[in-house]
Amino acid sequence: MEKGGDLEFAAETIERQGVIAYPTEGVWGLGCDPYSERAVHKLLTLKKRPVDKGLLLVATHIGQFDPFLEGLERKYYEELDRAWPGPTSYLVPDNGFAPRWIIGTHKTLGLRISDHSVIKALCELTGPLVSTSANISGSLPMSSAEEIKRVFSKEIDYVLHGELGKLGRPTQIKNILTGKVLR
Repeated sequence: MEKGGDLEFAAETIERQGVIAYPTEGVWGLGCDPYSERAVHKLLTLKKRPVDKGLLLVATHIGQFDPFLEGLERKYYEELDRAWPGPTSYLVPDNGFAPRWIIGTHKTLGLRISDHSVIKALCELTGPLVSTSANISGSLPMSSAEEIKRVFSKEIDYVLHGELGKLGRPTQIKNILTGKVLR
């Protein structure tokens, strides 16, 4: 496992279909290219998470999500634009653009525009990324790069160091159509 704080190397790792660990608003996250089925399945295997649960995507600005938001009613698009960037992930109707390995068995897609400096800088280089907590499914999210190294050993391709945000927990998830908060 490589360790460091190099954004360019992290972006290259993602481009090579690797899985990285990185700090988020509240907990350490795992990420990869959402369009790479191989990378997503590697990430899911690390987490021991079934593909049917689906995954969230993170980006640096709403324009990076335009293909996923095509067909969304204007009032909902405007709500997202007002709410982001921030620590809330929204479930939006799946318009068929996202790969099945991202959607899982759902009819919605989870999206978040982050205000975390590391994520913003990384997504500027890569475009949208998978964003899921760094943990084994059902376990608490990991709180340090050292813990990630211990648990995932050499299975993670790169750890992008940086400071966690102040949230102290995973981000909120809210359904854009119903307003229901799921987490």
